[in-house]
Amino acid sequence: MPDAHRGQVRPQKGVAHLVCGRRSKWVVVALWLVVIFLAAPLAQKLADVQDNDAASWLPGSAESTQVLAESEEFRPEVIPAVVVYARESGLTAADQARIADDVAAINGLRDHGLRGNEVRGPVYDRPDNPRAAEVFVPITMDEKGWERIAPAVDSVRDETGTSQSGLAVHITGPGGTAADFSEAFEGIDSTLLFAALAVVIVMLLITFRSPTLLLVPVIAVVGALIAAQAVIYLLAKHADLTVNGQSAGILTVLVFGAGTDYALLLVARYREELRRHEDRHEAMALALHRAGPAVLASGATVVLGMLVLLAAEMNSTSGLGPVAAIGVAVALLAMITLFPALLVIFGRWIFWPAIPHLGSPEPNERGFWARTGQSIARRPRKTWVVTTLVLAAFAFGLTQLRAAGISNADSFTGKPDSIAGQQVQGRYFPAGSGDPLVIITNTPQARQVGETVAVTSGVVPQSIAVPPGTAPEHNGRVLIEATMTDRADSAAAKDTVERVRDAVHAVPDADARVGGGTAALLDMDAATTHDNYLIIPLVLAVVLLVLIVLLRSLIAPLLLIATVVLSFAAALGLSALAFRYIFDYAGESTDFPLFVFVFLVALGIDYNIFLSTRIREEAGRQGTRAGVLTGLAATGAVITSAGLVLAGTFAALGTLPMVAFAEIGFAVALGVLLDTLVVRSVLVTSLFLDVGPKVWWPHRMSREEPEPPQREPEPVAGGPASGGPTAG
Repeated sequence: MPDAHRGQVRPQKGVAHLVCGRRSKWVVVALWLVVIFLAAPLAQKLADVQDNDAASWLPGSAESTQVLAESEEFRPEVIPAVVVYARESGLTAADQARIADDVAAINGLRDHGLRGNEVRGPVYDRPDNPRAAEVFVPITMDEKGWERIAPAVDSVRDETGTSQSGLAVHITGPGGTAADFSEAFEGIDSTLLFAALAVVIVMLLITFRSPTLLLVPVIAVVGALIAAQAVIYLLAKHADLTVNGQSAGILTVLVFGAGTDYALLLVARYREELRRHEDRHEAMALALHRAGPAVLASGATVVLGMLVLLAAEMNSTSGLGPVAAIGVAVALLAMITLFPALLVIFGRWIFWPAIPHLGSPEPNERGFWARTGQSIARRPRKTWVVTTLVLAAFAFGLTQLRAAGISNADSFTGKPDSIAGQQVQGRYFPAGSGDPLVIITNTPQARQVGETVAVTSGVVPQSIAVPPGTAPEHNGRVLIEATMTDRADSAAAKDTVERVRDAVHAVPDADARVGGGTAALLDMDAATTHDNYLIIPLVLAVVLLVLIVLLRSLIAPLLLIATVVLSFAAALGLSALAFRYIFDYAGESTDFPLFVFVFLVALGIDYNIFLSTRIREEAGRQGTRAGVLTGLAATGAVITSAGLVLAGTFAALGTLPMVAFAEIGFAVALGVLLDTLVVRSVLVTSLFLDVGPKVWWPHRMSREEPEPPQREPEPVAGGPASGGPTAG
């Protein structure tokens, strides 16, 4: 049979041919233009359906979530902003008059969820010669409440003014902190979009060295993002899909990163085929036919890996799963339909100035990665042993990982007003004031529960109005609030919550539950720990199954999974060292390891699939050893380029003024670079070379006969080499 790989036969007409046929390519582009035209208005509304309230983040079955839901029966949901005034030498008469005027002005506010006549204060730190005062401003929450927090705090700030003449004025408490978080998230979509777009353009220009070619993947990726955002908007609007600021931001990064990766792989294979085929339609059909399975397998792995997040207890994590899966699925669809059709329409000139002509040499055959493969092949066992030891040494940095949660004060890369106010407040008042514990219990046992809470270590006794008659009641239940002595987001405050829960749960027939901001943080930590132990093994299992099906082997997938785990540990260890000794971050959020793992494994598996499928394809023609070397030479450049693009898009998360996003972006970018430059290209290559044909067990390819050692031919007796007479 003629060698189709060399272009001696035309590919069969199939799906690949439909995408890039002489007439069908125009149909594909026209359909996508219609989709993008219809989707654009819907995509712009995605922010309108984001749900950033507490319940969309908390674990659904947690005690704090139950208290949050039940407390709405007692009163409208409110979040208190705390205005703090302080003068170390003591508040003057003018200061106190100003505070009184501010309270009156705040009471007069009616917009943005501010409710007059409910402002409490001023509360002074001491009755004689006070140095500080607190004013509690409740902000009413409803379905649009979280969108109004920042404007509400701005309205209060307009009335109170800022620090001047030695009088410090800050707005803190849960409302002030939420407003600062809201402002940090403001414009997250546009910020990440432009940052990711800039990274993709720069990296594609470096990779393709063509100012014209880079426009095609950019057009396809932007179209995919618009379509994905529209689909997610419709599902959020009509099918109760939960979308928040976190998932919307990560969606942009995933679509740009994954979509560009798929584009790079297809371009690399298309360029190969253009050097072997005169007809660009035939070249693209073959490129899709040969690279399509790897791209589809890669996309399916990412989608399945993201859907595993649905098993998470954390609502924010489980909500991210389908959002990310939809984004990657739409990006995959765009890259195997719209992108190839556009490339074929533009023709060979799109590669200017390095246009691949028919019969021109393939640069990868003698390029850097071809030479690297030959170097590794000389001592494959030594190579993988040394590489493994180096990566294991990096993994020891995990001893510096502090993924136990980060406080509000450590959550921002800068120091917003709420954090400055929190520090001032803590000098003069109980650190937990403004963010109390919320206890709901049965009315007959309410007094006993209140007295039990009052004597619990870590609680300010005088902060509790012991029921009955002094606390809200509804349907036989009573709501009690208690101030803690420690800062609400501190480890000590979480310990207090556990003590209070143990104490009130022991009160007979009270059915008491403990919630509030600190309780929510405690429950989130517990749920995230559970998710780490559940999701990580599930994602590994999904990836392993996909690799087994794709490679029809057991040994190769197990080796690849082992390299994935080692790569993840090394990236996490190096990141922890950087966070401690370079960036001086206080710690990591509890979900940091999970998110880094999911993104590194689900996306990093792309490079495993790109390399291993090409090795398997080449091994079927020329044997395992030659197949490994050819596979590395053919994919090394594209894998490196894809890794640089993906690393750059995740690094764009560092443009946000929030430590958690910066840490995830840094760790994933570092892990992707390790994966592409070291693990995929060196470790996997040397392992496959060392194991040899057995890497394909139990497939019949594992029974490949080893190649005999190459030796110089023996001279024939009496022949020219022996100096005797020639034969015959």
